[in-house]
Amino acid sequence: MNGDLSLVSEPTPSADSSADSSAGPSADKPAAKPAKAAKPPAPEDAPFATFIPESLLPALAKEIRSYGGPEPDLRFEQGAMPVVGGSCWMVVGALPGERRFWLSFTAADINAAKTVALAEPGAEPSLLEPFLGDEKRMSQALLVSRLVQRLNGQKWLGPN
Repeated sequence: MNGDLSLVSEPTPSADSSADSSAGPSADKPAAKPAKAAKPPAPEDAPFATFIPESLLPALAKEIRSYGGPEPDLRFEQGAMPVVGGSCWMVVGALPGERRFWLSFTAADINAAKTVALAEPGAEPSLLEPFLGDEKRMSQALLVSRLVQRLNGQKWLGPN
């Protein structure tokens, strides 16, 4: 051996590392805030023609069934508004005993003016009632709860 010894030196700290690692993040950099979880879009934010059949009708059927009755027959269609005529989009529902109801939208928008009509067995609807006219922001939960409340007020749901 020749007697040359290589000296191993420890790396010197870089200029951006802290001499005291227990001090935490440097004072110049604020702690990173955790990213907020993106809030999923509300069902009613979907396009009208998607929202009604894919979200509103299943939610409405579920709520009606919760009163103990059989499965309602619910459809989404465009046709003549009950009582007054004129084309509109509507949820058409039939309950056992040939009871029928219509939730009509004057435009393809859940925030548009809405009406509800009811018909007892063997009769045609004769009255068109304004529905949720004072509400600023419409939601699926509001549409479902108020329509079911109206049907239950008619004593059409459950053992009234």
